[in-house]
Amino acid sequence: MDMPEVQIDGPRLLPAAGGPATSLVVLLHGLGADGNDLFALAPQLAKVLPGAAFVAPHAPDPCDMAPTGRQWFSFQDRSWDTVGDGMRRAWAILDAFLDTELEAAGLEDSRLALVGFSQGAMLAMHAGLRRASACAGIVAFSGVLVGGGSPAGEMTAKPPLLLVHGDADETVPVAAHYDAVSNLLTAGLSVESHIRPRLGHGIDEPGLTYCQEFLAKNLAGA
Repeated sequence: MDMPEVQIDGPRLLPAAGGPATSLVVLLHGLGADGNDLFALAPQLAKVLPGAAFVAPHAPDPCDMAPTGRQWFSFQDRSWDTVGDGMRRAWAILDAFLDTELEAAGLEDSRLALVGFSQGAMLAMHAGLRRASACAGIVAFSGVLVGGGSPAGEMTAKPPLLLVHGDADETVPVAAHYDAVSNLLTAGLSVESHIRPRLGHGIDEPGLTYCQEFLAKNLAGA
């Protein structure tokens, strides 16, 4: 991919242990929010990842479905073709950002984790499976696997994934979770899956705990 002209940034948290970062966790927010929204998870995740640096970039574009907030791509037309075009642009922007961040920290993809919510989860899964090297792990809260089928044909990396979804999600129906898990497993990926009872479109305490445990396991020594 060519280096995109658009550059992104957002709030950051330095390693709680001090000194250089031993890993990097990138938090990707949902539609109509911005980096500050998911950045609220960083202090909680830092409790189990004292050597990790955290960054929650703001999506590149203003949300076209709300008066405030940002979007990684438009959702006004939800056809796979249109969403796919938007995803490819967002992927290029994020991919360049990840390269820059890892180089600045002196880290490899094996020390990178992506954590996304809703539209950010869609981007985390899409981008993470298409990196030149596998990252340490991908966490997707309330996400959809773009394309609706197995990503095996486009996949260049096979990181482990954690998918968490509320069974009362009114925005992204839980059926999307089951479809994603099935297609990821078919593609030969390692997937940990959790359905949260009576949870809507959000992240609850058990979901945060699953994320902490998954990242601590896959970023051991962070």
